[in-house]
Amino acid sequence: MTQGPSSSDSYLALEAEGRAEIREKASRFLAFALSVDSPDEGARAIERLERRYHDATHIAFAWKVGTGGGVVTRASDAGEPAGTAGRPIASAIESSGLTNVCVAVVRYFGGTKLGTGGLARAYRAAAASALTAGGRHEVVERTEVVIRCPPERSGAVRRLIRPPEISLISEQFSESCLFRLAVLRSRLVALRGALERARLDYEILPRS
Repeated sequence: MTQGPSSSDSYLALEAEGRAEIREKASRFLAFALSVDSPDEGARAIERLERRYHDATHIAFAWKVGTGGGVVTRASDAGEPAGTAGRPIASAIESSGLTNVCVAVVRYFGGTKLGTGGLARAYRAAAASALTAGGRHEVVERTEVVIRCPPERSGAVRRLIRPPEISLISEQFSESCLFRLAVLRSRLVALRGALERARLDYEILPRS
């Protein structure tokens, strides 16, 4: 019996860029939720916003990239009192359940101080609104495996194909056969074991 993706095979990501604006005692908070695939991409996204909103009082941000034990996070108060901006934005990201996401909140000071509690609430509310506006979708993570074998061993490879856990991407036939398979992350170890027991030559491709 085959099984569909488990919770370890997927994550929630933004559907599209999310934007929101809130006002608190004349201060404007412009929030942007963006999809990013790496910390470097998150840093570049912040740099673009800093150039665009160079006249802003503060541009605080947080991001979360990766899944499982490979999660990387960062938060910055960008000059606001410690813990009043970056941490509330990061909290909004965590509550959303999303990953591979960067949220920046651009603040224009309106002349009235909000206090630490008011700042934290405003930054979190703006971030949460942008995340909601961006929507979400499930991303299923699969690893690509290339298998090479003589034609007479092709049946052994075909017996390993069990969609949706292990799916055939393509196959080529000449003097030897080349199969490209997509395997759910949770089934990769089992597939490697089966390939080694069958003494089949294979290569696990890095993620693009």
